[in-house]
Amino acid sequence: MTTPTQHAKQATSVPKPAHIEPIVGRYLHMDVDGQPQRIYFEEAGQGIPLVCLHTAGADGRQYRHMLCDETVTSRFRVIAFDLPWHGKSYPPLGWEQNEYQLTTDRYVAIIMAFCQALDLQAPALIGCSIGGRIVLELANRYSDYFSALIGVEAADHQQPWYDTSWLNRPDVHGGEVCAALVSGLVAPQSPAEYRHETLWQYMQGGPGVFRGDLHFYRVDSDLRGRLGGIRTDLCPLYLLTGEYDFSCSPEDTERTAAGIPGAQVTVMREVGHFPMSENPAQFRRYLLPVLDRIHTDAKA
Repeated sequence: MTTPTQHAKQATSVPKPAHIEPIVGRYLHMDVDGQPQRIYFEEAGQGIPLVCLHTAGADGRQYRHMLCDETVTSRFRVIAFDLPWHGKSYPPLGWEQNEYQLTTDRYVAIIMAFCQALDLQAPALIGCSIGGRIVLELANRYSDYFSALIGVEAADHQQPWYDTSWLNRPDVHGGEVCAALVSGLVAPQSPAEYRHETLWQYMQGGPGVFRGDLHFYRVDSDLRGRLGGIRTDLCPLYLLTGEYDFSCSPEDTERTAAGIPGAQVTVMREVGHFPMSENPAQFRRYLLPVLDRIHTDAKA
């Protein structure tokens, strides 16, 4: 029941003015290994292209705060796309006849096809979790293409701590179990609003998609001893990892960086595995200095 005091406050409260965010969403048609794909992406800003890669089982909404941050978008064209099978990007034709499994080569092919289809010149790229892992592979293969790479929650390998058989089975609600699996990876300091927003994205994933992404993460992307092609003198590599991430721990990232001359590591306080969506304000404190350096290097 509403008290008289609460009723008075409601009666006199002034609604916030309506506004439209600067994010623009579009669809891109492109081929990946000869297979047509219809890819949804959102963008905002102008300047250095900054391609954003979401985590496993989620989509580009994780970057909505960066897309609305004028300090970022005044210097960077921020572009976040949904991988095929994720968000607003449909699976390819005939998907119902195949089990979805992301592989390293397929992941690289999608990213490079997307960048080339948009004719991005010397883009920077940021990726988190599986996106962070593939950042390392992109650095290994394409140091001469990207202007800078940012791996968030990135390491060459993590020992699996989860059982993926629970993520897609008829007697378990896939969305709820996917969100439950990752819920402990959000730092306790992260605002409740953004914690639950992050989990909601996992609740909305297609059946088997999160498990298919983890095929890449736990089976097909052990990069230990395979990163000798990275040239940080050509393409700076920044690695940012949250202190509360037990899936990709700071120790995992620091071990990886120790084998990459020139890689720059920062351990972020009070964030977990999803910094850009679980606590955008805290993530911003660590991201902006990196973007400042990328912007300064581009002008040199």
